[in-house]
Amino acid sequence: MTATEPAAPATAPTTTGPTAGPTKTAGTAAEAALDAARDHLLALQSPEGWWKGELQTNVTMDAEDLLLREFLGVRTERDTLEAARWIRSQQREDGTWANFHGGPPELSTTTEAYVALRLAGDPPDAAHMRRAAEHVRGAGGIAATRVFTRFWLALFGQWSWDDLPVVPPEMIYLPRWFPLNVYDFSCWARQTIVPLTVVQATRPVRPLPFDLAELRAPAASKAAPSKAGRALPGWSEALGALDRVLHAYERRPLRGLRRSALRRAGEWIVARQEPDGSWGGIQPPWVYSLIALNLLGYGVDHPVVRRGLAGLDRFTIRENGTRRLEACQSPVWDTVLAMIALADAGVPAEHPALARAAGWVLGEEVQGPGDWQVRRPALPPGGWSFEFDNDFYPDVDDTAEVILALGRAGGPEAGPAIERGLRWMAGMVSADGGFGAFDADNTRALCRRLPFCDFGEVIDPPSADVTAHAVEALCAQGLGDSALCRRAVEWLLRAQEQDGSWFGRWGANHVYGTGSVVPALVAAGVRPHKPAIRRAVGWLERHQREDGGWGEDLRSYRDPAWIGRGESTPSQTAWALLALLAAGERGPAVERGVGWLVERQRPDGTWDEDHFTGTGFPGHFYINYHLYRLVFPVSALGRYLREGRS
Repeated sequence: MTATEPAAPATAPTTTGPTAGPTKTAGTAAEAALDAARDHLLALQSPEGWWKGELQTNVTMDAEDLLLREFLGVRTERDTLEAARWIRSQQREDGTWANFHGGPPELSTTTEAYVALRLAGDPPDAAHMRRAAEHVRGAGGIAATRVFTRFWLALFGQWSWDDLPVVPPEMIYLPRWFPLNVYDFSCWARQTIVPLTVVQATRPVRPLPFDLAELRAPAASKAAPSKAGRALPGWSEALGALDRVLHAYERRPLRGLRRSALRRAGEWIVARQEPDGSWGGIQPPWVYSLIALNLLGYGVDHPVVRRGLAGLDRFTIRENGTRRLEACQSPVWDTVLAMIALADAGVPAEHPALARAAGWVLGEEVQGPGDWQVRRPALPPGGWSFEFDNDFYPDVDDTAEVILALGRAGGPEAGPAIERGLRWMAGMVSADGGFGAFDADNTRALCRRLPFCDFGEVIDPPSADVTAHAVEALCAQGLGDSALCRRAVEWLLRAQEQDGSWFGRWGANHVYGTGSVVPALVAAGVRPHKPAIRRAVGWLERHQREDGGWGEDLRSYRDPAWIGRGESTPSQTAWALLALLAAGERGPAVERGVGWLVERQRPDGTWDEDHFTGTGFPGHFYINYHLYRLVFPVSALGRYLREGRS
């Protein structure tokens, strides 16, 4: 099976069961594979102590960067030529671009890539451009693209502001108890929406030197009906009425209130700029914040804007005459996963690499205020964030993994930081006993129904993978019997799918969710013979591929027929093995999985992994973490050799 084959019906058998013959993998072969992988991982550590693999996404990052620079008047010939080369290199034979390796054509991504190439001088009658334009028109044209894409086109006069959902800056004044205030949205969404309110209110148009008539489908002038309200009967009419009211208000806003709201939104944006010039350490709020501030009178020479533009250079990879941007960077996450992997591989806690890593991680603790205090005002600071600089938004997932890593390799000096991290993490539990990533009780589903919220998940409810990591961290610190941990375990048991798996919010998908939850439940005292564990093991064994590995295509977020199905990958195979080993499995499924890793290891000790196995927004935005292909197999092989060899 390939990642591009048509999806079979959900009930169709797609894998072999655990009775298939095991691959003959001698313990010495697994040991050699682990040694090579461990040495490769150690060699990747920076002198400062951190690890960071590339965080690869799709070409909208590069297209929007060129459009941002065009809007601000700072686009250079070198940036344009190098980015265009990269964008062209990612185009497929049918003329389209996808959101992940092997994925289906994506209309908005293709549209934005096409516009960027037009900006770079590619003529519309060039073969690759004709193929792209034909696909865009066939898929509905500009009118069928996502709201964000049409926002970009409106900036350049290629779409009417009147035909976009209204996002008024006055929402900055909504009290925190009022529905749809900015803190009802997830941290990544609110940081994007606030600057968008400024853009929407000012309605700028800075024309391009060309028109995009070739991307307009016949008889299509307005966007397709929004998804708003479709899943909530009765809300469609209400939200449609609200949008009409906001459009009417937009024609004649209260001038004093509008001026005040724009000023307040600008202050809100500036207050959240990170030391590295970013906003939240991620691309969407970063670019929209720069545009919004420019519209509020911040010139490109203003220190805030200058820092923002300079910071993008840190996220830029120049290679072989091309230029591409990372949407985010993950040094804290990568470092603690590497520390855990090396500990699993038998590297002693006092090893210089682990000592350097622990020292660097301790220095990254977030000890200041942040937006998480809106829901938890009495909770003292603590915890860790994902990036080099994201001090407003530590997250539960990173904090849990830091606690696990420092608990194994941090030494006595890590004790106070671990205690602060535990206290902060415990304070971030939601009312139902589960854990979200960045906020507590960020669950107002109405936010998803607004017409402009078609760009991905906009709230941060508890998820199985984050809750599982929190449980593991609590258990590692001797808190497995606490009421907090017991409630989280109950949440996980309730969240199990009928087929025995768990949904993966931040990794692809049920393989990741199940690979995260099973070790946590076992650590919390759920015996391997209990029904929840048996059902999970059964699901993993049923979805093992004939080649011995595991894989799940990202289309599983939209199409249930893909759940547990896809080409085998190193990271997903390792996730499945970690769950099986935690459940006490020692049979053919484990041996075949280990054999798959051993047989496919590269001579330099790592693995190839073209497929994306990380998730930003389910159904919308995906990530290829370049270090996943190494750290998770190291953990799986290390645990197999320590306790799992049959």
